[in-house]
Amino acid sequence: MTLKFALPDNKSLPLYLISREAMEAQVGVLQDRDRAWAESVGFQAGAGEICLLPCDEGLGGVLVGLGGLKDRKRERFILGGARARLPEVTFHLKTTLASTDLDEQLVGWLLSGYSFNRYNNNNKSYAQLIAPDGVDAERLEAIVAAEAFTRDLINTPASDMGPDDLHQSAEAVAHEYGSDFKVTVGDALLAENFPMVHAVGRAASRAPRLIEMNWGSAGPKLTLVGKGVCFDTGGLNLKPGSSMGLMKKDMGGAATVLGLAKMIMALNVPLQLRVLIPAVENSVSADAFRPQDILTSRKGLTVEVNNTDAEGRLVLADALALADEDPADLTISMATLTGAARVAVGPDLAPFYATDPRDASYITQSAQKVADPVWEMPFWDPYERMIEPGIADLDNAPAGGFAGSITAALFLRRFVTRSERYMHFDIYGWNPTPAPARPKGGVGQGARAILEALPDLLGL
Repeated sequence: MTLKFALPDNKSLPLYLISREAMEAQVGVLQDRDRAWAESVGFQAGAGEICLLPCDEGLGGVLVGLGGLKDRKRERFILGGARARLPEVTFHLKTTLASTDLDEQLVGWLLSGYSFNRYNNNNKSYAQLIAPDGVDAERLEAIVAAEAFTRDLINTPASDMGPDDLHQSAEAVAHEYGSDFKVTVGDALLAENFPMVHAVGRAASRAPRLIEMNWGSAGPKLTLVGKGVCFDTGGLNLKPGSSMGLMKKDMGGAATVLGLAKMIMALNVPLQLRVLIPAVENSVSADAFRPQDILTSRKGLTVEVNNTDAEGRLVLADALALADEDPADLTISMATLTGAARVAVGPDLAPFYATDPRDASYITQSAQKVADPVWEMPFWDPYERMIEPGIADLDNAPAGGFAGSITAALFLRRFVTRSERYMHFDIYGWNPTPAPARPKGGVGQGARAILEALPDLLGL
């Protein structure tokens, strides 16, 4: 993988990144000779369009089109999408883009160097780019490295990414940044009062566990909770094969939380970070938890199990209850939680919920700024009765099929009673169709938006 900028003293050619508007208005950075050549070959600065510029020595540079405003609204990371079609030389960038738009294109450039090659030798080489003056290259490289880490975790099949493997990956991150690390495994979950994490994971051959990492000793407190269901058969409410095929990605919340934690620690953001990950495999055996079982959570709330395939909210509930015992300034959970979220907004958008409208506004604005799309959904109080079955305090899978993402978010909110500010992200964690800088496979969602919003969210 090539996830870094080229060294600034490398010999390089100019790469002109040009919008259709700038091309038509004949403004920008192009010399008259190069503009005349581009016009002679019909270059119109379409999104991802490439034009090689000749010179006496051969290749004198390259033009890459950004398209028009409509193109840029419809497509992210246009420069990254063009990278694989460029000559494998080093470039330096010339453009009139504003800094925010430039950062998006540079992140896309770096991300386009990602490939998941743990099980093959498909190592492709790419064109290189020197970071432009004024760009915080180290920050962008740290963000991209963390996103690549998230993608690798999600892409790894469950045979090599069970609860024990996720545990080891989290511990490696903790050691890398000098974080405190603790894990509670197997029957110790019962002794330490994580009964729902234990119930969901006890049927698997690989023991369930609760992973905890703490970093930083000063500043506001941020707690991140990620769903780590390393494979989800659906339990006794077994998923059909068509639904089980992607369930290696059901730990996408944990992967994204760990990626976000890496960003925060690598950039030395001045806060106190706590990461909690319930890591389980929802499997089937004689010891599996059953439909109609009633579980008592760490919080003391009882839960009627009406579908063992709604297990993610159960393990998250115990982890959120632990987080709530030492309230943070902000608590965020991330999970590949519901198919209803995908029906509502598709694979690209990450629905999120916030108890504080200001927090929601900060996230929305930051998401637009860094091209990490999210969409606010409501904690709709009138639907609370849908998660109250009568025989227990809560129902893990309300009947009726309506508002599935909202009712799951309301379920989780019941376990956050002392922390005043809580946000939940119902992510997909998977890119089903190849796109610029986003190959088919695992993908982080929401992490860059949260990172960008942290100064506003926590007053940094």
